[in-house]
Amino acid sequence: MIFKVYFQESNKQVPVREKTQTIYVEGDSERDVRTKIADRQYNIEYIEAVKGNYLEYEKQKEEFEVLEIG
Repeated sequence: MIFKVYFQESNKQVPVREKTQTIYVEGDSERDVRTKIADRQYNIEYIEAVKGNYLEYEKQKEEFEVLEIG
């Protein structure tokens, strides 16, 4: 399953909406995704599953790239 992760670059700063970034990560669950990106020290705001029509919509974006972290 593919998850969209909303995050701030640093977990030491207060989240600012205008600085929110996103990545797409393949994983089995939200917990799996959190484990996979834990070493990156992101300040994770929200993780959501991307599937069905929403996935097709996201695939149309130029910046759509799924990270397959093992």
